[in-house]
Amino acid sequence: MSPGQRKILRDVSRSFDLSIRLLPSTLQAPVAIGYLLARATDTVADTAALDLNERRVLLNLMTQVIATPAQDTAQTQEISRLSQAFAAQQTDPHERALMQALPQCLPLIQALDEADQASVRQVLGHITRGQQGDMTRFGPGLNALNTQAELEDYTWCVAGSVGEFWTELCTRHLPGHAHLPQAEMMQIGREYGKGLQRLNILRDAGTDLAAGRCYFPIENLTRFGLTPQQLAEAASENAAHSPATLKSFEPLFSEWLDHTQTQLAGGMRYATALKPLRLRLASALPALIGARTVALLRQTGPAALTQRIKMPRHEMRWMMWQIALGLGSAASLTRQFEKMSVH
Repeated sequence: MSPGQRKILRDVSRSFDLSIRLLPSTLQAPVAIGYLLARATDTVADTAALDLNERRVLLNLMTQVIATPAQDTAQTQEISRLSQAFAAQQTDPHERALMQALPQCLPLIQALDEADQASVRQVLGHITRGQQGDMTRFGPGLNALNTQAELEDYTWCVAGSVGEFWTELCTRHLPGHAHLPQAEMMQIGREYGKGLQRLNILRDAGTDLAAGRCYFPIENLTRFGLTPQQLAEAASENAAHSPATLKSFEPLFSEWLDHTQTQLAGGMRYATALKPLRLRLASALPALIGARTVALLRQTGPAALTQRIKMPRHEMRWMMWQIALGLGSAASLTRQFEKMSVH
């Protein structure tokens, strides 16, 4: 991966780029390439302001190119044309740079060994299936997931599968890397990834509702006498917020935070079971940031629908200093997680 491509990766996700840089060198390339391409497909799937059919055509073509080891000249030319046209319509400068660089990023998979290529293609296949499902589900207007089963499938596709991918790579490149059996690490890693995605849903709920996407399943909302329309209205900055809606939403919001916190705690169990220091730190970092984000969301309550909740950079620097003082030991990371979880 070139310095320019690493800069793009850093710009679209500073926190995950830090995790990648902490990884042992043998894991950095497949994880970085997989993540960069996943961000590209996510940008296509998630840019609701642009034409749905155009995005669907581009995402389907990207999925085909990623899944096929052999290069097809016609496909390569078409994806270059479509990605440049898509980039020209992007308002976010970092995502525009990512889409402009897409034709040069896709061949990066070929530089990996065959086993890592297969792993990257497999996880990206799961991720794009989830993204394609989103594009089918969230058409014009406000739409929502219907059931808890749909939520579980979605969070596994776009994030739980990443926990499995991470574990598979570690097992391949770092034999004996964990104190727990691989099957258990695979299961914990899956739930860890799903928890991180649930946290993304909570953090981005207001923005998603404004774009017509409700990830809180209707069967969950119905238990509290709520509809996606009521939630979208309460999240609208231009509307007179309904205290009654936010009050009704509060127990469901709290349930989600509790469930997410449990999955992140499982993520810390995953991280502290790892033996190599750099791998332990890279795996723990998302859980630590996630725990602090959950705490901030608890402080804010359902009003977080109208705000952007994010861990401040000065807190991130303090956290990294504390990790350094504790020498990255399992015990010090566990204590740090407990501190970050207090609100």
